[in-house]
Amino acid sequence: MHRYPFTNSIWRQHDSGDLYPPLAVSESTEVVVIGAGIAGLVCAYELQRRGKQVTLLEALEIGHGTTGHTTAKCSVQHGAIYHQLIRHFNESIARLYYEFNLEALAYLNNQVAEGFDCDYSAEHSFLYSREANEELSKELDAYRRLKIDGGDAMEEVRAALPFSIEQALVIHNQAQFHPVKYLRELADRFVRYGGKIYERTRATEVSRGPRPVVTTSTGRRVQANQVVIATHYPFNDLLGLYVSKFSVERSYIVACETNLPPLKGMYLEVGQNSRSFRSYEEEGTNYLLVGGEGHPAGQVTDTRLRYDRLENDAQSYFGTNRASYRWSSQDLMTLDKLPYVGQMFKRERDLFVASGFSKWGMTNGIAAGILLADQLTGRPNRFIEVMSPLRQSVKPADIGAFFKTNLDTVTQFTKGTVDRVLERRDVQELQLDEGGIVQVDGKTRGVYRDLDNQCHVVNLTCTHLGCTVKWNNAERSWDCPCHGSRFDAKGDVLEGPATKPLTYNKRGDL
Repeated sequence: MHRYPFTNSIWRQHDSGDLYPPLAVSESTEVVVIGAGIAGLVCAYELQRRGKQVTLLEALEIGHGTTGHTTAKCSVQHGAIYHQLIRHFNESIARLYYEFNLEALAYLNNQVAEGFDCDYSAEHSFLYSREANEELSKELDAYRRLKIDGGDAMEEVRAALPFSIEQALVIHNQAQFHPVKYLRELADRFVRYGGKIYERTRATEVSRGPRPVVTTSTGRRVQANQVVIATHYPFNDLLGLYVSKFSVERSYIVACETNLPPLKGMYLEVGQNSRSFRSYEEEGTNYLLVGGEGHPAGQVTDTRLRYDRLENDAQSYFGTNRASYRWSSQDLMTLDKLPYVGQMFKRERDLFVASGFSKWGMTNGIAAGILLADQLTGRPNRFIEVMSPLRQSVKPADIGAFFKTNLDTVTQFTKGTVDRVLERRDVQELQLDEGGIVQVDGKTRGVYRDLDNQCHVVNLTCTHLGCTVKWNNAERSWDCPCHGSRFDAKGDVLEGPATKPLTYNKRGDL
């Protein structure tokens, strides 16, 4: 028995969708979409529906990426973002961001009306603070200036949550859903329209120039007129220095059974030690989902503690049972808080990207898929310029964020070299179901000792840009603190931008 349960997303527990085959033979098509998350599938579905021939490549399986590891709130209330966008840009840009996400919510509503089965429910979305908070005061003013359907919600939130509330805001008529069921609906309909899906097919390279070619880890190729990179973190990031434009954060979620009635609405705390609350009901069982405990990706090794804190809050405030499900997600934050959606590189007209959704990939992802489908089919879309990855709207705050992000990367690179020495242990100290940095045959390696006392040995150097990976004790993974790449205990890539595995061997004699 594990001393601590492996993580397991509630959205993936009963996924009975089709498994699609890996790409076995090279082929040619009109459009290749790489990544079967929400942005990639919406884009592929829309393109195929409009008459394009689309091939969709997924490195793992549908629902195994970020979309399957979210709280699945479909809301235009993205924290206290609107006053920040007004300050950083202006009211016009802030309003466009609101409408970008509002149109995604309307798109989802229409799909549900058409018969998409995804456990959709309309809910109000709330921000709250347990103490006086200047950000919420500014955000309330932004709602008024942008004519957002919401406002003060102090009494509503005080009545709903079992602790003291000092300030609260609401945006009305938002939604929550089952993200993996939604992906399955998109995939099924995409295939029925004639699209092709290849799972367990990792793209490792995209050639430049007309008719780009996507090469996979098995050497198969797909040539196309256009290529869309919707892999969460763009794996072909170096040409446009995307690696310098993102900060990466990991956060945690637990789902706890409760005998209380479902919590009406979706709640997010503003400030330090933020918590997110929503309910989900499945086959007569009511769960409370509690999220939070965010930190820079790869920079915390005792991730079990993060889950424990969330579970303790659920039990102490709401009287829930122990957590039945635990999972985490990884989010990319751009310098100016707007996503990157559109042409990826200035001189490469046939390569497109969708990334940088911060913690709001459900609406941002849907909106990005629609925008890209419009671009690739020549339809006008008023969000093209504001969301363009090539935008030239550099502000002093962007420069500060740029240097902070890249200084942190340099710091983590250097720290990793030191940690290989300071954190190194004797391999005999590793307990069953434990990983760490150890000495193996005179070399410093990462080792995970499994429950059968077999040791899984990996090289600690991330195959993306050479940072030192760290052991994540709840996910049983090796995580890169520089750009968020993740590898399983055998070195296989779980999450990019890395595309190549860590060097691995299995040892029973350690």
